[in-house]
Amino acid sequence: MEGKLFIVFLLLITLPLSFIGYISYSNYSRSIEEKTIVYSTKMLENMMIRVDDYIEDMIRISSIPAYQNDIKQNLILSNSYYEKRQQTSIDNSNQVPDDFDLLLLIQRGIEGNISFINTIKRGANSVYIFDQFDNGYYSTAGGGIRLNVKESYEKWRELINTSGGEARLFSTQKYTSNLQSIKYAFTVVRKVIDKSLKPIGMIAVDANISVIEDQMSELDKVTNGKSVIIDELGNVVYDSDKQRMATNIMNDPTVAQAKGTKGSFYFERDGVNRLYIYTTSPNTKWKVMTAIPDSELTKDAVVIRNVTWIATIITIIVALFISVVFSFALTNPLRKMMRLMKNVQEGDFNVQFQVKYRDEVGQLGNQFNRMIVRIDHLIQDIYLMETKKKEAELHALQSQINPHFMYNTLESIRMAAELNDDQIAADMIAILGKLLRYSISDLHEEVTLENEVLHMRNYVEMLNYRYPNRFHLEISITDDMWKYPMIKLVLQPIVENAIYHGMDDNKASMRIDMSSERTPHGVLLRIKDDGLGMDEDTLDRLNGSLAGSEEAIVKRKSGGIGLKNVNERIKLSYGNAYGLKVASERDKGTEVILQFPL
Repeated sequence: MEGKLFIVFLLLITLPLSFIGYISYSNYSRSIEEKTIVYSTKMLENMMIRVDDYIEDMIRISSIPAYQNDIKQNLILSNSYYEKRQQTSIDNSNQVPDDFDLLLLIQRGIEGNISFINTIKRGANSVYIFDQFDNGYYSTAGGGIRLNVKESYEKWRELINTSGGEARLFSTQKYTSNLQSIKYAFTVVRKVIDKSLKPIGMIAVDANISVIEDQMSELDKVTNGKSVIIDELGNVVYDSDKQRMATNIMNDPTVAQAKGTKGSFYFERDGVNRLYIYTTSPNTKWKVMTAIPDSELTKDAVVIRNVTWIATIITIIVALFISVVFSFALTNPLRKMMRLMKNVQEGDFNVQFQVKYRDEVGQLGNQFNRMIVRIDHLIQDIYLMETKKKEAELHALQSQINPHFMYNTLESIRMAAELNDDQIAADMIAILGKLLRYSISDLHEEVTLENEVLHMRNYVEMLNYRYPNRFHLEISITDDMWKYPMIKLVLQPIVENAIYHGMDDNKASMRIDMSSERTPHGVLLRIKDDGLGMDEDTLDRLNGSLAGSEEAIVKRKSGGIGLKNVNERIKLSYGNAYGLKVASERDKGTEVILQFPL
C-alpha cells in the first residue's frame, strides 16, 4: 500500500510539473523565435534603407559632372585633343607630339573637381572620370586608387552602353590599390552628357565597403549571427566572414530557398541548424540575409528551461520526501496491525492494537481487538470442553476396570500356571501383562524408540504363541537411534494393521522388517511386510485419507487404534509436515513410512 501511495504521489507531482515545464519552455522558445524574426527583419530593413540612402547619395554625386561646366569643358577638350591625335595618326604616318601644357591643364581641371567630389560624402572611396577615348582622370591624394583601372573601365563601359544618362550600380569587386592592399568596393557608374545630350565621358564612384560593414557588424552583434548581401545575379556584395566577397553564390541552397522579398526558414549546414532571415531592397534589389545559429536563438530559452527543470526537480524531490513521510505515517498503523496478526497466527492472543485516532484505521483496530478477544474466549471455551470431555472418558475407562486390579489378577493367574508347570500359559500371561501395562499407562507420556520396539516385539511374540512361528520380525536400527524420544503406541498399530490386513493364508509365514534412517529433513522409520499388498486405487484412497482428503479410516478388525489414528497423533504432536505415508504393490507387500522431526 505504501508503494502504491508513493506511485500515485509520484504521478500526481511529476506529470503536471513536467507538462507545465514543457509547455512553458515551448511557448517561450516559440515567442523568442517570433520576436527574433520580427526584430531582425526590422533591423535588416532599416539597414537596407540606410544602404539605399547611401547609394542614392552616390548616384547624386555621380550626377555632379552634369552640372559642372568646368568638368564638361575639360572633357570636351580632352575628347577634342585625342580625337585630333587619332585623326592625325590615321591620315599621316608621323606621330604628332603631345601637347603637355594642354594635357596638364585638362588633368588639373578635372582632378581638382574630383578632389572636391571626394570630400562631399564620407565613404566615397574614389572617383574616376573618363573621356570618350578611355583616358581616365582621378585623384591619388586620398590613396586607394585601383591598379587595374583600365580593366575595370572596360567592365563599367560595357555596363552603361545600353543605358541613357541614368546611373548604374555595379556589384562589389575585389581589387589591389596603389598602396598594395586588397580592397573591396561597389561602384555607381553614369555617362557624362553635354547640353545636346551627347555623351562626352563617364564617371565611376567607388563606395568603400566599410560603409556596409559598419551596418552589418552592428546587426551581427545584436543577432549573434552572420550576414551576407547579394545582388539580383547572386553576386556577393558583402559577407561577414569576408570569405565569399565578390563571388557568385546563386547555386547556394540557402539562396535558392530565400524566395520572395522577405521571409525566414531553418537550414542545417555543417551539423549546425540555423535560422535564416532575409529581406530585399526595393531600390537596388539587393537581398540581405542573416543566419542565426539555433543555439544562439534558444540560448535564453535554454537558461529558462534549465532553471525551470532544476526548480521542478527540487520541487519533486521535496514533494516526494513529504509524500514518503505521509505514506509511511498513513500505512504505519496497518503495518503494526499486520505484525499483530502474525503474532496471532503463531498463537499469541495477548496482543492489542493501540487506537490513536477515530479514522478508518482506528475503527479497524477496534474491530481487530474485539475479534482477538472473542477468538481467545472461544479457544478457552473449546479447551475447557475438550479437557472435561477427556477427563470424563478417562474416568469412564477407569471405572470399567481398575488397572492395578487387572495387573494383580494376571499375576495371580501366571503364578498359578507356573505352579501347575504350564510355562507357555505363564509366558503368555506375562507378555499380555506387559502389553496392557504399556497401553493403559499415560498416553501423553514420552518414550524412546527402544521402548516402542520392545512393545512391538512383545506384540509379535504374543501372536506367535497363537500362530506358532508364523511371524518373523527383523529390526535394523542404528545405535544412535535407540534413545530417540517419541510419542507412545505408533509402531505396534502399524504391525497389527500389516498382520490383520496383509496376512496371506496361503503362505506359511510372514516377514516384517523395520529400519531407521536419518535424513536432512527428519527421521524416517520404515515397516515393511511381504503380505498381500493392495491395488493402486486402494493405495490412493488410503494415502488420500492419511492426507486428510477422505473420511475413510483403516482400523484394526478388533477395533484398536488405526493407521489414521497414528497419523493424526503424529501430526498433532509434531506438525502437519510429519506423519504416515504408504507404498504398496499387489501380492508384493506393503511399506509404511513414518516421518518424525530430527
